[in-house]
Amino acid sequence: MNPLKIIKNGIIGENPTLVQCIGLCPTLAVSTSAINGVGMGIAATAVLLGSNMAVSAIRKFVPDEIRIPIFIVVIAGFVTVVQLLISGFAPELDKSLGIFIPLIVVNCIILARAEAFAFKNGVIAALFDGVGMGLGFTIALTAIGAVRELLGNGSVFNIAVMPAGFQPALLVILAPGGFITLGIFMAVFRAYQSWAAARRGAEAPAVSDGGCEACAGAALCGIRVTPPEAKQTPAVAAADSPVGGGGK
Repeated sequence: MNPLKIIKNGIIGENPTLVQCIGLCPTLAVSTSAINGVGMGIAATAVLLGSNMAVSAIRKFVPDEIRIPIFIVVIAGFVTVVQLLISGFAPELDKSLGIFIPLIVVNCIILARAEAFAFKNGVIAALFDGVGMGLGFTIALTAIGAVRELLGNGSVFNIAVMPAGFQPALLVILAPGGFITLGIFMAVFRAYQSWAAARRGAEAPAVSDGGCEACAGAALCGIRVTPPEAKQTPAVAAADSPVGGGGK
Protein backbone atom coordinates (compact mmCIF):
# COMPACT_ATOMS: atom_id res chain seq x y z
CA MET A 1 0.00 0.00 0.00
CA ASN A 2 1.38 3.37 -1.07
CA PRO A 3 -0.59 6.16 0.68
CA LEU A 4 0.66 8.90 -1.64
CA LYS A 5 -0.28 6.85 -4.70
CA ILE A 6 -3.79 6.25 -3.33
CA ILE A 7 -4.26 9.97 -2.60
CA LYS A 8 -2.87 11.00 -6.00
CA ASN A 9 -5.19 8.54 -7.70
CA GLY A 10 -8.20 10.23 -6.09
CA ILE A 11 -7.05 13.70 -7.09
CA ILE A 12 -5.84 13.01 -10.63
CA GLY A 13 -6.09 9.43 -11.85
CA GLU A 14 -9.71 8.81 -10.82
CA ASN A 15 -10.96 12.26 -9.94
CA PRO A 16 -14.64 11.66 -9.15
CA THR A 17 -15.86 14.78 -10.92
CA LEU A 18 -13.53 15.24 -13.87
CA VAL A 19 -12.67 11.61 -14.67
CA GLN A 20 -15.37 9.31 -13.28
CA CYS A 21 -18.13 11.89 -13.83
CA ILE A 22 -20.02 10.95 -10.67
CA GLY A 23 -21.60 13.22 -8.09
CA LEU A 24 -22.40 15.74 -10.81
CA CYS A 25 -25.76 16.79 -9.36
CA PRO A 26 -24.27 18.54 -6.30
CA THR A 27 -21.34 19.68 -8.42
CA LEU A 28 -23.59 21.64 -10.78
CA ALA A 29 -25.99 22.80 -8.08
CA VAL A 30 -23.64 24.17 -5.43
CA SER A 31 -20.64 25.29 -7.49
CA THR A 32 -22.04 28.79 -8.03
CA SER A 33 -19.37 30.13 -5.69
CA ALA A 34 -15.97 29.05 -4.40
CA ILE A 35 -17.06 29.03 -0.75
CA ASN A 36 -19.95 26.69 -1.58
CA GLY A 37 -17.51 24.37 -3.34
CA VAL A 38 -15.19 24.28 -0.34
CA GLY A 39 -18.05 23.71 2.08
CA MET A 40 -19.61 20.89 0.06
CA GLY A 41 -16.20 19.33 -0.56
CA ILE A 42 -15.25 19.34 3.12
CA ALA A 43 -18.62 17.87 4.10
CA ALA A 44 -18.33 15.09 1.52
CA THR A 45 -14.71 14.43 2.53
CA ALA A 46 -15.65 14.08 6.20
CA VAL A 47 -18.39 11.60 5.30
CA LEU A 48 -16.03 9.73 2.97
CA LEU A 49 -13.39 9.37 5.68
CA GLY A 50 -15.84 8.15 8.30
CA SER A 51 -17.85 5.81 6.06
CA ASN A 52 -14.79 4.33 4.32
CA MET A 53 -13.14 3.47 7.62
CA ALA A 54 -16.36 2.14 9.14
CA VAL A 55 -17.22 -0.03 6.13
CA SER A 56 -13.67 -1.36 5.98
CA ALA A 57 -13.73 -2.18 9.71
CA ILE A 58 -16.98 -4.18 9.53
CA ARG A 59 -16.55 -5.66 6.05
CA LYS A 60 -15.88 -9.20 7.32
CA PHE A 61 -19.11 -9.21 9.30
CA VAL A 62 -21.42 -7.82 6.60
CA PRO A 63 -23.44 -10.36 4.56
CA ASP A 64 -22.92 -9.74 0.87
CA GLU A 65 -26.66 -9.80 0.16
CA ILE A 66 -27.44 -6.78 2.36
CA ARG A 67 -24.21 -4.81 2.10
CA ILE A 68 -25.76 -1.85 0.23
CA PRO A 69 -28.46 -1.13 2.87
CA ILE A 70 -25.78 -1.40 5.55
CA PHE A 71 -23.55 1.03 3.63
CA ILE A 72 -26.41 3.52 3.43
CA VAL A 73 -27.13 3.26 7.17
CA VAL A 74 -23.45 3.84 7.99
CA ILE A 75 -23.21 6.78 5.59
CA ALA A 76 -26.46 8.27 6.92
CA GLY A 77 -25.03 8.30 10.42
CA PHE A 78 -21.98 10.29 9.37
CA VAL A 79 -24.08 12.63 7.21
CA THR A 80 -26.31 13.40 10.20
CA VAL A 81 -23.28 14.32 12.31
CA VAL A 82 -21.81 16.51 9.55
CA GLN A 83 -25.13 18.25 8.92
CA LEU A 84 -25.59 19.04 12.62
CA LEU A 85 -22.07 20.45 12.83
CA ILE A 86 -22.57 22.64 9.76
CA SER A 87 -25.96 23.90 10.92
CA GLY A 88 -24.51 24.68 14.34
CA PHE A 89 -21.22 26.32 13.36
CA ALA A 90 -21.88 27.57 9.80
CA PRO A 91 -25.62 28.31 9.45
CA GLU A 92 -25.11 30.48 6.36
CA LEU A 93 -23.29 27.67 4.58
CA ASP A 94 -25.98 25.23 5.69
CA LYS A 95 -28.64 27.50 4.20
CA SER A 96 -26.65 27.90 0.98
CA LEU A 97 -26.04 24.18 0.46
CA GLY A 98 -29.60 23.29 1.46
CA ILE A 99 -30.84 19.81 0.59
CA PHE A 100 -27.52 18.72 -0.90
CA ILE A 101 -26.00 18.06 2.53
CA PRO A 102 -28.53 15.33 3.49
CA LEU A 103 -28.37 14.02 -0.09
CA ILE A 104 -24.74 13.04 0.54
CA VAL A 105 -26.30 9.82 1.89
CA VAL A 106 -26.98 8.68 -1.69
CA ASN A 107 -24.07 10.48 -3.34
CA CYS A 108 -22.55 8.19 -5.98
CA ILE A 109 -19.02 9.04 -4.83
CA ILE A 110 -19.62 7.88 -1.26
CA LEU A 111 -21.45 4.69 -2.24
CA ALA A 112 -19.01 3.86 -5.05
CA ARG A 113 -15.96 4.11 -2.79
CA ALA A 114 -17.63 2.05 -0.07
CA GLU A 115 -18.41 -0.67 -2.61
CA ALA A 116 -15.34 -0.51 -4.85
CA PHE A 117 -12.58 0.16 -2.31
CA ALA A 118 -13.46 0.24 1.40
CA PHE A 119 -15.31 -3.09 1.32
CA LYS A 120 -12.25 -4.78 -0.20
CA ASN A 121 -9.33 -3.13 1.63
CA GLY A 122 -8.03 -2.44 5.13
CA VAL A 123 -8.96 0.51 7.31
CA ILE A 124 -5.75 2.50 6.67
CA ALA A 125 -5.99 2.09 2.90
CA ALA A 126 -9.68 3.08 3.05
CA LEU A 127 -8.70 6.17 5.05
CA PHE A 128 -6.24 7.32 2.40
CA ASP A 129 -8.73 6.55 -0.36
CA GLY A 130 -11.24 8.80 1.39
CA VAL A 131 -8.65 11.55 1.65
CA GLY A 132 -7.74 11.30 -2.03
CA MET A 133 -11.30 11.14 -3.35
CA GLY A 134 -12.40 13.89 -0.98
CA LEU A 135 -9.56 16.17 -2.04
CA GLY A 136 -10.25 15.46 -5.71
CA PHE A 137 -13.93 16.32 -5.25
CA THR A 138 -13.17 19.43 -3.18
CA ILE A 139 -10.56 20.77 -5.60
CA ALA A 140 -12.84 20.26 -8.60
CA LEU A 141 -15.83 21.89 -6.86
CA THR A 142 -13.76 24.83 -5.61
CA ALA A 143 -12.13 25.45 -9.00
CA ILE A 144 -15.44 25.31 -10.88
CA GLY A 145 -17.11 27.47 -8.24
CA ALA A 146 -14.31 30.05 -8.33
CA VAL A 147 -14.54 30.40 -12.13
CA ARG A 148 -18.34 30.67 -12.09
CA GLU A 149 -18.27 33.18 -9.24
CA LEU A 150 -15.55 35.25 -10.92
CA LEU A 151 -17.29 35.47 -14.30
CA GLY A 152 -20.81 35.65 -12.94
CA ASN A 153 -20.31 37.96 -9.97
CA GLY A 154 -16.84 39.46 -10.30
CA SER A 155 -15.66 38.02 -6.98
CA VAL A 156 -13.86 34.99 -5.53
CA PHE A 157 -14.68 33.79 -2.01
CA ASN A 158 -17.02 36.80 -1.81
CA ILE A 159 -14.07 39.17 -2.33
CA ALA A 160 -14.47 41.54 -5.29
CA VAL A 161 -11.57 41.14 -7.71
CA MET A 162 -12.94 42.63 -10.92
CA PRO A 163 -12.84 46.37 -11.70
CA ALA A 164 -15.89 48.53 -11.07
CA GLY A 165 -16.90 48.56 -14.74
CA PHE A 166 -17.01 44.76 -15.02
CA GLN A 167 -20.28 43.40 -16.45
CA PRO A 168 -21.06 40.00 -14.86
CA ALA A 169 -21.97 37.14 -17.20
CA LEU A 170 -25.05 35.97 -15.34
CA LEU A 171 -25.35 32.92 -17.60
CA VAL A 172 -22.32 31.41 -15.87
CA ILE A 173 -24.12 31.41 -12.52
CA LEU A 174 -27.22 29.76 -13.99
CA ALA A 175 -27.60 26.05 -14.74
CA PRO A 176 -26.51 26.26 -18.43
CA GLY A 177 -23.32 28.01 -17.33
CA GLY A 178 -22.66 25.19 -14.88
CA PHE A 179 -22.82 22.59 -17.65
CA ILE A 180 -20.60 24.68 -19.94
CA THR A 181 -18.02 25.34 -17.23
CA LEU A 182 -17.94 21.69 -16.17
CA GLY A 183 -17.50 20.58 -19.79
CA ILE A 184 -14.58 22.96 -20.29
CA PHE A 185 -12.93 21.76 -17.08
CA MET A 186 -13.32 18.13 -18.17
CA ALA A 187 -11.80 18.89 -21.58
CA VAL A 188 -8.84 20.74 -20.05
CA PHE A 189 -8.28 17.99 -17.49
CA ARG A 190 -8.40 15.35 -20.21
CA ALA A 191 -5.84 17.31 -22.25
CA TYR A 192 -3.60 17.54 -19.19
CA GLN A 193 -3.83 13.78 -18.61
CA SER A 194 -2.89 13.10 -22.24
CA TRP A 195 0.03 15.55 -22.06
CA ALA A 196 1.29 14.06 -18.78
CA ALA A 197 1.03 10.53 -20.19
CA ALA A 198 2.93 11.53 -23.34
CA ARG A 199 5.63 13.15 -21.23
CA ARG A 200 6.08 9.91 -19.28
CA GLY A 201 6.05 7.89 -22.48
CA ALA A 202 2.87 6.11 -21.46
CA GLU A 203 -0.43 5.65 -23.26
CA ALA A 204 -3.10 8.29 -22.75
CA PRO A 205 -5.97 7.20 -20.47
CA ALA A 206 -8.68 5.49 -22.46
CA VAL A 207 -11.89 7.39 -23.09
CA SER A 208 -14.94 5.55 -21.84
CA ASP A 209 -17.60 4.46 -24.33
CA GLY A 210 -20.19 5.90 -21.95
CA GLY A 211 -23.45 4.41 -20.80
CA CYS A 212 -24.32 2.92 -17.43
CA GLU A 213 -21.57 0.32 -17.70
CA ALA A 214 -18.96 3.13 -17.70
CA CYS A 215 -20.15 4.46 -14.34
CA ALA A 216 -17.97 3.74 -11.31
CA GLY A 217 -21.12 2.85 -9.40
CA ALA A 218 -22.33 0.30 -11.94
CA ALA A 219 -21.73 -2.53 -9.46
CA LEU A 220 -24.14 -0.90 -7.04
CA CYS A 221 -26.92 -1.17 -9.60
CA GLY A 222 -26.11 -4.79 -10.46
CA ILE A 223 -25.06 -3.87 -14.01
CA ARG A 224 -22.84 -6.44 -15.67
CA VAL A 225 -20.25 -5.28 -18.16
CA THR A 226 -21.13 -6.58 -21.60
CA PRO A 227 -18.19 -8.13 -23.48
CA PRO A 228 -17.37 -6.29 -26.74
CA GLU A 229 -18.25 -9.35 -28.82
CA ALA A 230 -21.69 -9.42 -27.25
CA LYS A 231 -22.45 -5.86 -28.33
CA GLN A 232 -22.82 -6.79 -32.02
CA THR A 233 -26.07 -5.89 -33.65
CA PRO A 234 -28.41 -8.76 -34.60
CA ALA A 235 -27.64 -8.20 -38.28
CA VAL A 236 -23.88 -8.45 -37.74
CA ALA A 237 -24.26 -11.47 -35.47
CA ALA A 238 -26.44 -13.23 -38.05
CA ALA A 239 -24.00 -12.47 -40.85
CA ASP A 240 -21.07 -13.86 -38.85
CA SER A 241 -22.84 -17.06 -37.74
CA PRO A 242 -22.60 -20.25 -39.80
CA VAL A 243 -26.39 -20.27 -40.10
CA GLY A 244 -26.56 -16.72 -41.40
CA GLY A 245 -26.15 -15.65 -44.96
CA GLY A 246 -22.51 -14.69 -44.48
CA GLY A 247 -21.43 -18.10 -43.16
CA LYS A 248 -19.80 -20.75 -45.27
